[in-house]
Amino acid sequence: MFLVILPLIIVPLVLAEVSSYFQAVNGITRLARQLLGFKLGELEKYANNQWTLLVDNNYAGRPEMVDAAKKAVENYGRSILLSDTEIIFAVDNRGSLAMSTSNLNLQPSETRELLSFLGRENQGLQTAVIGAEKRIFQSFYFTPFDWHILITEKENVFFADAKKITIQTFITLGAAVIAAALLLLLITRRLTEPLKRIAGSMDSIIQTSDLSAKVDVEYNDETGVLAQTFNKMTEELDRAYSQMKRYAFDAVLSGKKEERIRQIFQKYVPNNVIEKFFASPEKMLVGDNRKLAILFSDIRSFTTISEGMAPDDLVSSLNRYFSGQVEIIYNRKGIVDKYIGDAIMAIWGAPEKHEDDALQSVFSGLEMIDAISEFNNNQRRLGKCEFKIGVGINFGEVTVGNIGSERKMDYTVIGDAVNLASRMEGLTKTYHSDLLISESLFEELRIKAPSAGLSYRLLDTVAVKGKTKGVRIFTVKKTASLSPAEQKAWQIHNSGMKLYYTRSFGEAAAKFKEVLTHLNGDFNADNLYKRCAEYASSPPPADWNGVEIMKTK
Repeated sequence: MFLVILPLIIVPLVLAEVSSYFQAVNGITRLARQLLGFKLGELEKYANNQWTLLVDNNYAGRPEMVDAAKKAVENYGRSILLSDTEIIFAVDNRGSLAMSTSNLNLQPSETRELLSFLGRENQGLQTAVIGAEKRIFQSFYFTPFDWHILITEKENVFFADAKKITIQTFITLGAAVIAAALLLLLITRRLTEPLKRIAGSMDSIIQTSDLSAKVDVEYNDETGVLAQTFNKMTEELDRAYSQMKRYAFDAVLSGKKEERIRQIFQKYVPNNVIEKFFASPEKMLVGDNRKLAILFSDIRSFTTISEGMAPDDLVSSLNRYFSGQVEIIYNRKGIVDKYIGDAIMAIWGAPEKHEDDALQSVFSGLEMIDAISEFNNNQRRLGKCEFKIGVGINFGEVTVGNIGSERKMDYTVIGDAVNLASRMEGLTKTYHSDLLISESLFEELRIKAPSAGLSYRLLDTVAVKGKTKGVRIFTVKKTASLSPAEQKAWQIHNSGMKLYYTRSFGEAAAKFKEVLTHLNGDFNADNLYKRCAEYASSPPPADWNGVEIMKTK
């Protein structure tokens, strides 16, 4: 009788466990495969977006920009990896390794095998030896780069959860069989008929895969306890299976949502600010006082330019202009604080501070001015209006942080140093200079970067609108870019300024006149020559301190 009844208990248990096992293994494997495919799809979309950006901005023919796009694809690939064993790499049609998120050594035999897989259509999930390891991979071909891009995972890691379930299933099944055998030895005769009915109920549950179904509890004895226990087991299995599906879905959805939020806000807020916010959101509402460099740049006569261009041409030109200028700022470790119409406000020293922030801001300003020449060459080829910009930079203490309301906040800086930087940009028109820096920035560079290869020319001491205290203003260029005439003229000019501030107006006028012999028609030398000539004949008051009061911006 024992041998007759025992299979009736064991078989349903085996079937239930096997059914649960295959469902769990298939579910986990499917989720892993879908996640691998999802990441591959996101990488393909990102690569397409990078290429579209190059094409839209006419950079597709520039190798350095294409290389930057390839590097961006590589960096994005690293960002979506979830384990140390995952690798994203690319090979060209010759089998050469073009990109990899980690060190990867492909053997010639492995390359030949890969190319044979990649040449097939509808590849799907594939298995191959990559870097002397058996790996699961999926791939797509990205035509603009001539790349086969693959995302791979070690085979033993990819199927690790399935193997764990196999072991756990055998352990659970073995424990169930042993328990059933011991129980049947004691109560075979009494349980024969009730167990047949319970087995029938179990078989029904297995056939329908409905873990929420219950078996009937007919007796208030061991048979009834067995029925109740089985009902609890199926209830817990049903709850656990539902939770597993919900957790897996929530995990994928949460990761996708966070990545989408990051991608959206990286267009408006620096990436390191976003990282700090995710790490400690409460700290991002606290302001901070620090010294940093502030740059303002503005397009001259933009209103006139905009009136002469069609709206779509204007927007296209502005987008190309901003793309080039912003790229320079970010390459020089700065961040764009905001766009103010056609103006750009950028800062160096927040949220991350560097020892060379002041120097980087000046190099950025010089490169922004140089970039306008290339931009205007392209404008002329397109038959569009050319742009001319002015750049003003200041260095001083500001308040930096998230400023605004609960509905709208900006990571920005405020303070007198910001206002002065804006005024400096406005003074570029008054002094006919492309770039002006403040006295505080000049002193910071003189102390921390005396051998940076820069030359300075003191133009005046001014009190900008709303201020009475004077600020010395300088124009600056790379020493290597100065012509011999400019180098000589700037030295004479600066010596003339020393005489000017000591009220030696006649001698100063002679210096500025000498500057004009080297730089014919130089606005600032001519302006100071006339001013000194006037002061020589009609000296200023005894309390004169060389400050010129600016009536406008």
